[in-house]
Amino acid sequence: MSDGSVVDDWEYQRLRLPSGVSRRNAATVLALQAEYAGWELSGVRLYSDGTRKVMLRRRRGKGLMPGLSM
Repeated sequence: MSDGSVVDDWEYQRLRLPSGVSRRNAATVLALQAEYAGWELSGVRLYSDGTRKVMLRRRRGKGLMPGLSM
């Protein structure tokens, strides 16, 4: 589940990773988003149930950029 917003020159995307996603798989997903869609990690919150909420950001560009792919 994710939703996006735009603030000034930055575009933000929230992403929720369920508790069943391992740390290694989460890192792989985030690395792919960084490599192919231009996202960078802005913050991560780990909850006691194992759920991770991740905030991604990227600079807004003039052209079209790929969205979050999951």
